Amino acid sequence: MADEEKLSKAEVKLSKAEVKRTISTSLAAAFGFVIALVWNQVVIGGLKVGGIDTTFEKIDLVGWLVYVVTAIALTIFMVILIIVIGRWSSK
Repeated sequence: MADEEKLSKAEVKLSKAEVKRTISTSLAAAFGFVIALVWNQVVIGGLKVGGIDTTFEKIDLVGWLVYVVTAIALTIFMVILIIVIGRWSSK
């Protein structure tokens, strides 16, 4: 009976680890997607500033620089979250 209890505790522990790993991976993917969406706007805005016709709203150099700064800040924040979530999942 003691062996069965140890086995079921190990199964529960393994299951919790798998859930944490899955949540961690999903959140990292979601954060990466947010980063990609922001950088998409930066690239499109840069093309527009460079005179390349896009379907982007009217934008000038200052507006594009705001996108760049926002994208950099959001990228740093999301990478930090990815690292924190990754460490959480490994515990």
